[in-house]
Amino acid sequence: MNKKDNSILYGLLAGLGLLIFYLGVLSIFQGIDFAFLNLRSLWYFIFPLAIGFGIQIGLYTSIKHTATMTGTIAGTGGVSAGSMVACCSHFLLNIIPIAGISGISLILMSYQKWFLGIGIIANIIGIIFMLNHRNKMRKEACH
Repeated sequence: MNKKDNSILYGLLAGLGLLIFYLGVLSIFQGIDFAFLNLRSLWYFIFPLAIGFGIQIGLYTSIKHTATMTGTIAGTGGVSAGSMVACCSHFLLNIIPIAGISGISLILMSYQKWFLGIGIIANIIGIIFMLNHRNKMRKEACH
């Protein structure tokens, strides 16, 4: 297998890894049943986020890397993972019995869908950037 063939595998593993990360964080703090219940209620955010992250990783492994490209994947991938953490973190904060911190939980819960939406938008931006970069590299290789 060459590097391009592996890019699909890496993308699938990255997307699956992000999904497992999401389920793992929820399972640790609220139990596996709740994790799957929450996944079922937010699937329209969680699956596009995981798929977009997987596509970014697949593209990243299939193109020539530059410092800008590495920074882009780190930034947009970090936003994807951060969106997942922000989505789940209010459950973690609920177990901390400090009144000041519990208010953060309410804020995170209120804006949960916004965090996930921002993650999806970051994925789209990252994918577009990498596709443009890949096309630019192909044009340069032809000349």
